[in-house]
Amino acid sequence: MKIQNVKGGYDFGPKEQKIRDYINSIIIKNFKEYGFNSIETPILCYYNMLNDKYDENNDIVKEIYRLTDQGNRDLGLRYDLTVSFAKFIALNKNNITFPFKRYEIAKVFRDGPVKVGRDREFTQCDADVVGIEGQYIEAELLSLFVKNFKELNIDIYIKYNSRNLMTGLILESGIDENLVPSVTTILDKKDKLPLSEFKETLKEIGLSNNQINNLNKYFNLSLNELKGTFINTSNDKIVLGLEEVDKLNYYLSKLEIDDICKSDIKLARGQNYYTGNVFEVYDKKQRVTGSIAAGGRYDKMIGNFIGDDEKYPTVGISFGLSTIYEILKNEISDNESNTEFYIIPMNTEIESLKIANILRSKGYSVEIEMNNRKLKKSLDYANKQGIRYVIIIGSDEIENNQITIKNMKTGNNSAIKISELNDYKI
Repeated sequence: MKIQNVKGGYDFGPKEQKIRDYINSIIIKNFKEYGFNSIETPILCYYNMLNDKYDENNDIVKEIYRLTDQGNRDLGLRYDLTVSFAKFIALNKNNITFPFKRYEIAKVFRDGPVKVGRDREFTQCDADVVGIEGQYIEAELLSLFVKNFKELNIDIYIKYNSRNLMTGLILESGIDENLVPSVTTILDKKDKLPLSEFKETLKEIGLSNNQINNLNKYFNLSLNELKGTFINTSNDKIVLGLEEVDKLNYYLSKLEIDDICKSDIKLARGQNYYTGNVFEVYDKKQRVTGSIAAGGRYDKMIGNFIGDDEKYPTVGISFGLSTIYEILKNEISDNESNTEFYIIPMNTEIESLKIANILRSKGYSVEIEMNNRKLKKSLDYANKQGIRYVIIIGSDEIENNQITIKNMKTGNNSAIKISELNDYKI
């Protein structure tokens, strides 16, 4: 048997996990500051719930990990936390007060290509709001993006667009409504494909040269050019889409983050459940080429799950922990251990345990040497682990009611009475 990780899944040791925990701590702190509460949902889902809103050519459907249980049920591993959240609202709507703001940090799975910042098993950090329409809440969520990445010391830019605007331009190009999801998926890749390949991909789904030329014409226009072109249009989708982008841009300018956030009419996001504005966040230094966070409005998903006639306006954002980690793993060089105190007993095991518990009761993290290593080896261990303080406890220390705390970084020693440990502060 060859012992190895499945491709796209990784082990993270203490130093790596410390960086990941640091990223999560910043994200969670800001989620709470913006009024979000935590929930948890299952990893396993019914397959038809995961693929319900996609055409068969969508990348998401191709990347679902599909399996059956002992009851021969058709199941899948969730590919994001949004579908799970919609299901949560559907099952708990009678016990929820709206608007409802939740965050969830958990594992998701996609059987797709593996590259830097894109794994097959990875953690998403999501925040979603149910019960608020319009661009006011969307602007607040984009400001949450900006605040998080500023605190993580990552320079970003944000793209946003309206799926209504994109849909309207596709219909305006003379394309059948049934083909909108497929065309949207291809348009989202427009900037990544050579023009010849882009056109050929559209022909493969049945588009004519005239329709393709119309698409190229409209999707190469700037936002201001689109406003001028469609100033008197009867295309409701274009009217609504331009209004959504304009209103969001207004709020962003008032928040003074419009220099970070720019509209991009080709931005679609891969998921077809989006109904309004969508967003993607990128690293300005391009240390990771794909998006490092994203989100959008999906007003119809929850209603479709429940099957009632009520409205559930919903908008959410997601941070990719793996991609953010790839950026920061070479930026953060903190080798200091999470352990603050390392106690070395010299035939004083019970006394050392008692002193360790006094320090722990004060909120300090404490490790005790338990292998009877010689003093030099114990000190070497503390140095290698990056433990900042060492306490050597022998019979003299116990008899004199006094211990010496050694700062391993500076080499300085400080004496303190054991009876005064309750008042001790680093």
